[in-house]
Amino acid sequence: MTATLPAPSLKGQWIDDWRPEDPAFWNSTGAPIARRNLIFSITSEHIGFSVWSLWSVLVLFLGPAYGIDPAGKFLLTAVPTLVGAALRIPYSFAVARFGGRNWTVFSAALLLVPSVLAAFLIRPGVDYSTLLILAAVAGVGGGNFASSMTNINAYYPDRLKGWALGINAGGGNLGVAAVQLVGLFVLAVLGAGHPGVVAGIYIPLIVLAALGSALYMDNLSQARNEKRGMRDAVREPHTWIMSVLYIGTFGSFIGFGFAFGQVLQVQFADVFSTPVKAAYLTFLGPLLGSLIRPVGGALADRLGGARVTFVNFIAMGVGAAVVLLAAQVRSLPLYIAGFIALFVFSGIGNGSTYKMIPAIFKRKHPHDSLEARRLSGAVIGIAGAIGAFGGVLVNLAFRQSFLATGSADAAYLAFIAFYAVCVAVTWVVYMRPGHGRIYSRV
Repeated sequence: MTATLPAPSLKGQWIDDWRPEDPAFWNSTGAPIARRNLIFSITSEHIGFSVWSLWSVLVLFLGPAYGIDPAGKFLLTAVPTLVGAALRIPYSFAVARFGGRNWTVFSAALLLVPSVLAAFLIRPGVDYSTLLILAAVAGVGGGNFASSMTNINAYYPDRLKGWALGINAGGGNLGVAAVQLVGLFVLAVLGAGHPGVVAGIYIPLIVLAALGSALYMDNLSQARNEKRGMRDAVREPHTWIMSVLYIGTFGSFIGFGFAFGQVLQVQFADVFSTPVKAAYLTFLGPLLGSLIRPVGGALADRLGGARVTFVNFIAMGVGAAVVLLAAQVRSLPLYIAGFIALFVFSGIGNGSTYKMIPAIFKRKHPHDSLEARRLSGAVIGIAGAIGAFGGVLVNLAFRQSFLATGSADAAYLAFIAFYAVCVAVTWVVYMRPGHGRIYSRV
């Protein structure tokens, strides 16, 4: 008879016996515990994303009184993206070092720092260097994703990882759209003179998220036994291949999420003459991209992650081409349609690429599930960090394109070229028939 783990009598304790691949254990004990941890993981990650993308909203409040040109605003959105990307690697490692529940509590509480600073320090007359520092501090919200994904990856069986990681990431990604809706509300009700209110709204929500994580999440002892995963993952070629693909999917999502409102104001200044007009549209893309991310994971569970990713990159290239064409002919409806397509397909690709990672290492280590899980957890952290760096590249591409040519056309051409590279890489490494690799049909 298969032994089962009783439900923890105290929340937040260490769980020593965790066997998600055992059907009896999973059905009787594992699924409810995993679901509870998933709910509070999503909550914390969602608010983390909101704080991370706070400056995609705050730049809309920085009118003429602040004296910042479009290039300067793109830099303000690139800085938190860069910091968040860098923090994703240590945040992934922190789960194994401190425990998933413990680190979630700490990382959620840490979000109070950028929120409180932004709530009280942003006003006309503040110097640009101070704004850069405030934007950089907001980068701590970007790390929450990596620790959350690494933690949830350990809770679920392989057959449900695509769904679970997709739900977890999609709920977190919704934080980008949520903060933009908060910004729209503040702009519509109070006007552009109150940027600090946007950050202030999140202060009580952060407290509740940290408290909920402390009361209702658990630590898995086996996560602490999966040591040196990061070191071994760095030596694994698939780590860097998947990181490139994740730049194309998540890097696009977060980069466009940060930049969309600014691009609309610059390219269609006659239509979006005020921040509130741009804010009415900026949340739509991140919202759809977030909601559809679990669909990408579910499609990957059913059809294979590589297949979904391959087709998805082709669709992203088409979407970027539509945006480029719309910019040339000055068609706002076509422009918005192209950008919405980019958000939707980047969301699908986010789910499918993350599903590929555990599948790759399950193929590589078919008789050692602990080794497969150890490596996939570490690779998820590294790919998440490098993928987030793609968001920096998107904002820098827009900044340089506007500085050099006065338009974003060069940036769109760069995006199309990169998506073509991702199509080729996916095909050659994971789909090419007859090449004798165990990773085909991942």
